[in-house]
Amino acid sequence: MIDSTILQPVVALAVWTMVMWLWMYITRIPAMNRAKVDVQRLVNDPDASLDRTLPANVQWKAHNYNHLHEQPTVFYAIAITLALLGQGEGTNALLAWMYVGLRVIHSLVQATANVVMVRFVLFALSSLILISLIFHASVTVFDIHL
Repeated sequence: MIDSTILQPVVALAVWTMVMWLWMYITRIPAMNRAKVDVQRLVNDPDASLDRTLPANVQWKAHNYNHLHEQPTVFYAIAITLALLGQGEGTNALLAWMYVGLRVIHSLVQATANVVMVRFVLFALSSLILISLIFHASVTVFDIHL
């Protein structure tokens, strides 16, 4: 087994993703029932959309759940790469926790108030942290001596 601290934030973000999945369905299914959504129509009608049918604040959770399957996939790959390279401790582990913390805060903002500029700042900060992790992995993998 690989013993690397950076795997903790990897698992934590996966757990958070499932929390968002649960929150999405806890709010979405009742909203779909209230709106009497015909799910078969959604599948067959290219113009049908839950975004057009359900309240925005219900859809915010679904949008965030989708976002947790976009950029964080790069985080997972880089964090696991750093763990395999023996670089998953110290600064890289701290950066990984910072990334996860910012993504959780981003989720909470998007799923509740959905203030776009706040979300943007949180996304930008988490992206800079991810870039740092990618840089650290690149230096090791490509044996770059700075």
